[in-house]
Amino acid sequence: MSQFLSVGAILFSTLLFLVGQGLTGTLLPLRAHLAQFSNFSIGLMASAYFVGFIAGCYGGPRMLARVGHSRTFAAAGGIAAAVILTMSLEISEPAWILLRGFFGFAAASIYMVLESWLNDRATNETRGQVFAAYLLVNFTGLIVGQWCFTAGKTSSATLFILSAIFYSLCLIPLGLTRLAQPQPVRVPTLRPVRLFRISPVGVAGCISVGLANAACWAFLPIYAHDHHLSRGLVAGFMSAFTLGGALIQLPVGRLSDRLDRRLIIAVTSICAAAMGVAMFLFGQSSHSAAVLLVGLFGASALPVYGLSVAHANDRISRKNFVESSATLLLVNALASTIGPVLAALVTDHFGTSSLFLYTAMIHLSLAVFTLARIGTAAPPVHREAYKPTPQQASPIAFEIDPRGEQAEGPIRAS
Repeated sequence: MSQFLSVGAILFSTLLFLVGQGLTGTLLPLRAHLAQFSNFSIGLMASAYFVGFIAGCYGGPRMLARVGHSRTFAAAGGIAAAVILTMSLEISEPAWILLRGFFGFAAASIYMVLESWLNDRATNETRGQVFAAYLLVNFTGLIVGQWCFTAGKTSSATLFILSAIFYSLCLIPLGLTRLAQPQPVRVPTLRPVRLFRISPVGVAGCISVGLANAACWAFLPIYAHDHHLSRGLVAGFMSAFTLGGALIQLPVGRLSDRLDRRLIIAVTSICAAAMGVAMFLFGQSSHSAAVLLVGLFGASALPVYGLSVAHANDRISRKNFVESSATLLLVNALASTIGPVLAALVTDHFGTSSLFLYTAMIHLSLAVFTLARIGTAAPPVHREAYKPTPQQASPIAFEIDPRGEQAEGPIRAS
């Protein structure tokens, strides 16, 4: 209990930040759509976030080493709040694309501070519980934030201000904590080509998730708006997508522990493709059908990332777990810079419903590739137990994961 009390301030700051993330993730695409931004510009906004996020994963450790965790967290939280308020004042395509890049940098720095602090407080005995609590806070914060979308009109500044309030409030619990600051951290060596040779399916899965899911987060609110869902239904629509993925992760993961994990990746991808086609064909038939189908779509699409990371790590030694997972995070983020732009080109020509045909093609391609690999390569002999994996995280998150607890120790600055 004392261990959880000691990380309570960190988890509470995480929760407040993720509430802001859930709200802005729904608000910004829809507000841009109402301001008549082109789909291509909305796709560029989403891509800019991940460009900034990648930059933050590399620049964040330098900030931590130079000014410490508390000051980095305060600066990044200030940037996040300032960016979202500036976006409410200057509604233009170039400004929003640039500002989303700055926000991505700030978000990566915030994740890095929170996760490195959690890792510093966790022991091998409590690492599993701390990691589980962190995942629960992630999903809870996003869903609460998505429901906060109902608190004001999309066209007003109210929701921007509310988001900035959450980004400001997240500074308080961690700012007042008496916890000692962790040691400086560095990003582990990332070798994606080497990892692809070791686990082609794991890398391909993370690329597919970046291409498909980043596009979904960018355009699902627009799809809901174009199909005349009210603010409450838009919130329910986005929450159903998130909750579907959250609820299915452990059952699917446990099943993958017993069978060839690649088979589960292939079946899950086929289900995601089928649900994408179902959304395209029947999502507009009724509001209840749209919410139900998007929940099933989330349940089939969102677990692919965690399954891909788990499969890749089945093929490496435990001491390389953090390096492998951080590499997969980078691969996913790079693909996420491309996915929203590709989806924008598709939806510009064929309408927002075609988003689901775009994701269906990606998921089907992953399934075909995975089935081909099953026929040519044997499954790994030794496998770690599946653990859900946060897709929005810094490389430091994987040091908390209990699958890495027997590694040589957390990665520190040399």
